[in-house]
Amino acid sequence: MTITTKKTNGSDPPMSSSPDIVLIDKVSKRFMLRKDNSLKERLITFGRAGRRHSEEFWALRDVSTTIQAGHTVALIGHNGSGKSTLLKVIGGIIDPTSGSVKRRGRIAALLELGAGFHPDLTGRENVFLNASIMGLSRAETEARFDDILAFSGIGDFIDTQVKFYSSGMYVRLAFAVAVHTDPDLLLVDEVLAVGDEAFQRKCLDKIRSFQQEGRTIVLVTHSLGQVVEMCDRAILLNKGEVVFDGEPRDAVSQFRDILEDRRVADNVAAAAPVQREVNIIGASAHADTADNSELLHTGDDLIIDIELEHLVEADDWTCAIQIDSTLGQPVYGTSTRLLGIPLRSTRGPRTMQFRIKDTRFGAGKYFVNVSVLDPANRHVADLPQACSFNVAYNPLAVGTTYATPEFSDLGSIA
Repeated sequence: MTITTKKTNGSDPPMSSSPDIVLIDKVSKRFMLRKDNSLKERLITFGRAGRRHSEEFWALRDVSTTIQAGHTVALIGHNGSGKSTLLKVIGGIIDPTSGSVKRRGRIAALLELGAGFHPDLTGRENVFLNASIMGLSRAETEARFDDILAFSGIGDFIDTQVKFYSSGMYVRLAFAVAVHTDPDLLLVDEVLAVGDEAFQRKCLDKIRSFQQEGRTIVLVTHSLGQVVEMCDRAILLNKGEVVFDGEPRDAVSQFRDILEDRRVADNVAAAAPVQREVNIIGASAHADTADNSELLHTGDDLIIDIELEHLVEADDWTCAIQIDSTLGQPVYGTSTRLLGIPLRSTRGPRTMQFRIKDTRFGAGKYFVNVSVLDPANRHVADLPQACSFNVAYNPLAVGTTYATPEFSDLGSIA
């Protein structure tokens, strides 16, 4: 199956007049997964019989794409989708099983934690070692050493063996070296998540300055907010294949749909019948529009339909909903108790509906949790992430809440 860099609607990804800095042509990468757990087992199964004790895993399948100079490209996907493997192939850390990768310019890569550091050397010695690998002369490294040390913030630990460094110190020093080698192409894996918040902001500020200088950045991150905020292009991988290549917001939306499909499938596979007073069978959410779209726009009414099955009769029970952001943060909640609506149940199925009028959610994906509570306000049934809906992008604001912004320049203060 040939995978090309096409949007799912059939249009080409954004083109640029900038020169190509990375060309990836039909790249596939295969790993062999061993099923024997010890050297003894490997010796016993050595040879033809050993094939039964190994399994092929294709991390990448027929990936083709081109990255132009001056762009910031995110590689996103769930764990095991192939994004980190693709980043290593781009950086020349691993060779593809088939296909080819062409690249130009100086490359700086921040991949696995501590990669390129020798544990028995000091931080100072590793700075010179890494800088030389990236093409800097000793004189160039000496001229930049003070800036590297200041950026890393590790102080006197620079003359300590790096095997005694914390993970945060590793990342600080590695990033400091990488960004001071004047790379044309910067490759960044999820390693920045290891540093503290202050250092992460410092790294992001440096990346933004690189963007202003016209450098090319390819990053792997699980922070979808950073993808939308910092990148002008996103490549979504699923099972080693490119399924979307284009606008970051569209890529993030499709990625969240993939994650939701996986979550639902996992829940179905793990579900076990439990006897209770009421079962929450399911729920759906959509805009109150002619086509009942799952995509809401500012001001639309949100309809949430809930299907229950009562196994016993009950008085004064409550049906509640809570709407969460993709980060699990509650952004809205209500219940029949808060609305002053008493409920009485009879045995059997029933359908209920909440209408949230004139919604003002910010752009993105949201999940609806459904609960049933008894008269003592105890939860008797819960269905986390029973359904989801999407809110259309609004160019005037970001966040989980939308309000129409205005601005006035009141003039200078005397």
